[in-house]
Amino acid sequence: MAQRRTKIVATLGPASSSDAVIEQLILAGMDVARLNFSHGTAHDHRERVRQLRALAQKHGRYIAIMGDLQGPKIRIARFCNKAITLKAGEPFTLSNAHPPQQGDERIVGIDYPSLVHDCAPGDELLLDDGKVILRVQSVDAQAVHTVVEQGGPLSDNKGINRRGGGISADSLTDKDHADITTMAEIGVDYVAVSFPRYGRDIHQARKLVREAGSQAWIIAKIERAEAVADDEALDDLIHASDGVMVARGDLGVEVGDARLAGIQKRIILHARTHNKLVITATQMMESMVHSPVPTRAEVSDVANAVLDYTDAVMLSAESASGQYPVEAVAAMARICVGAEQEPGTTRSQHRVGEVFGRCDETIALSAMYAANHFPGVKAIISLTESGHTPLIMSRIRSGVPIYCYTRHAATQRRVALFRGVYAMPFDPAAMPAAQLGNLALAALKDKKLIQPGDWAILTRGRVLDSDIGTDSMTLIQLD
Repeated sequence: MAQRRTKIVATLGPASSSDAVIEQLILAGMDVARLNFSHGTAHDHRERVRQLRALAQKHGRYIAIMGDLQGPKIRIARFCNKAITLKAGEPFTLSNAHPPQQGDERIVGIDYPSLVHDCAPGDELLLDDGKVILRVQSVDAQAVHTVVEQGGPLSDNKGINRRGGGISADSLTDKDHADITTMAEIGVDYVAVSFPRYGRDIHQARKLVREAGSQAWIIAKIERAEAVADDEALDDLIHASDGVMVARGDLGVEVGDARLAGIQKRIILHARTHNKLVITATQMMESMVHSPVPTRAEVSDVANAVLDYTDAVMLSAESASGQYPVEAVAAMARICVGAEQEPGTTRSQHRVGEVFGRCDETIALSAMYAANHFPGVKAIISLTESGHTPLIMSRIRSGVPIYCYTRHAATQRRVALFRGVYAMPFDPAAMPAAQLGNLALAALKDKKLIQPGDWAILTRGRVLDSDIGTDSMTLIQLD
């Protein structure tokens, strides 16, 4: 099978918490493990990290770990009988004052007092990811009074969205603050921030992560209508983050399913243009929660994200609580490789006419131009400290693998999320400068990744730990 370039994020949960299943997920193709901090305890997450690190080392794999903050998910409270069925045309009230465990077919409590300020008559409220739709009739100091437009079953603690966005809750809750501390302690590589509206939400999250002692990269989950209202709002979040996630569940509810596919493509394009990571997520293979094979529509969904050049595709319930977590990862890997066979996935539309802003960006994009236009090049070797240079390289469509040579374990794990980038442990500080090129080539030859006569492009910073970073590019041939 061809070397897969698109990376796979798999969420761990009850179905994937044992050593045996986690090991099978790694062997099936998981590149990044997602820990959902909406569920589980700090002890649970600490144990998952211990398992992941040990099993990844056992198999010589570099697995990144992403901690996903719960964020201000607005929810209804609970019902006397755990669940009800709402009928179209019937009144239904969301109340701040109602006892939190005494909901019924007429009224239920809510955990967000400001909902009464965020709603107005005529608004649509969507419950349980849009399965139930309410139309606001009136609002008073304690409650939002609605009529049911689309009925159906409704159970405890389901989420509430407002069509078009406009929920004013802060992006980071008290629970998120505590979870950031836990994430720093257990050493996650990425922190995903839920429901950010503005770049300043991401700046605040980054400040908290750094104060907790972590150098994790920050992923902004795009799931509010305000975040995609226009290009300026979207770019504000992209610029503030290290990468974004197309979180299609809540986003689809807020913007409407008819607009979701187009918005997904716009997010992927903008993220890559600004040299940032992008993950496509939510219900990509939802049927595999209960089925060992995906539907044709799910195959097309994953493949289309790959063709749009997403860095990674993500599994949620499929791997966390489904009956076939390993099969889901294996199927996703197979689909990614299949989609990557299309010629368009390696045909670059280089940034002709753009002005580069940094020395390392200039070298990175020059290397990709050379790799895509000199058929003898079979590998790109990037000697890097942070992984920033191979990140920029991987924004360009190419079939040439990018090898991240680094001495830092954190960077080796981090690049597991970069499309078409593969980590190689390598410490240039411990080697004679004149021999770096030959030693770098030898590492690829030992793994049978290049053959005599093949060319490679080597990029590096001539001064280790320099602020300039990568400032040179060399073409070298394996004798």
